[in-house]
Amino acid sequence: MSSGVRPLSTGDWLGAAGVVVIWGLNFVVMKVALQDFSPMLLGALRFAAASLPFLLFLARPRLPWRFIAAYGLAQGLGQFGFLFLGIKLGMPAGMASVVMQTQAFFTLLLAAPLLGERATAWQWGGLAVALAGLLVIGSAHGAGPADMTLAGFALTLGAAFMWAVSNLVARRAAAFGAYDALPFIAWSSLFPILPFFALAAWMESPQAVASQLAAARWPAWAGVAYLALLATLLAYTLWTRLLQRHAAARVTPFSLLVPVVGLLAAGWALGEWPNGLQWIGTAGVLAGLVVNQFGARATGWVRARGARA
Repeated sequence: MSSGVRPLSTGDWLGAAGVVVIWGLNFVVMKVALQDFSPMLLGALRFAAASLPFLLFLARPRLPWRFIAAYGLAQGLGQFGFLFLGIKLGMPAGMASVVMQTQAFFTLLLAAPLLGERATAWQWGGLAVALAGLLVIGSAHGAGPADMTLAGFALTLGAAFMWAVSNLVARRAAAFGAYDALPFIAWSSLFPILPFFALAAWMESPQAVASQLAAARWPAWAGVAYLALLATLLAYTLWTRLLQRHAAARVTPFSLLVPVVGLLAAGWALGEWPNGLQWIGTAGVLAGLVVNQFGARATGWVRARGARA
């Protein structure tokens, strides 16, 4: 039986649910950790914890160094540097979980010129719907303590773009053969560490960095452990194994649930409930993702039924 028609096992369902919950809660954890650590220092600590303890036990992936380094810098320094800074500068955790899903559309836009992959009409239609939703979300920024700032929104879009860049690097790396996700993530996480520490020292001063490390409370350290071990190593490994066992079209729709968990977690834990315009914009982004994922298949299903009638 081919991997495209293999039914999801109980373990697969539990793995997918675990990824959705881990990544959905991820944004609240970031906000908690950023109360004690600066964005660049949090990035350095996250990737140090996700790589250094494991490099002696995990063999380096049999991939050219350029792919391991490029992925680590794009996904680590780029994606999370922008995201942590965006949250620190006023991006609500729940809305960050929504805006980050636009990585699917940035990937679509970049894959055409760089990989020669042509998008379908349904994918372009989903992009248009999601773009309208983003414009509505962007128009709802404010200056209050619980409001989304324009700077935070723009930086989170930058993080989604860098996530898309890392997706393309991973696709290029796959051309060299299959690789185990856990060693790949652990070794690629090595490359953002020094740039993050350097940026933290440059933006704040080495003394400020040392003071943060000395004064950090246990929730911030627990947040670092969560981001490194659960959100980075465990969730990515589970997700990649699902993609190795099943067709991407069956796995990727689970990611649509991440913003749902993110919004609910941010509302309950932080009191960050979106306003009316943000709910409308969120609905637009999620609708665009649904059109992107299911539009072509729905058309094929209707045509198949018509042919049988």
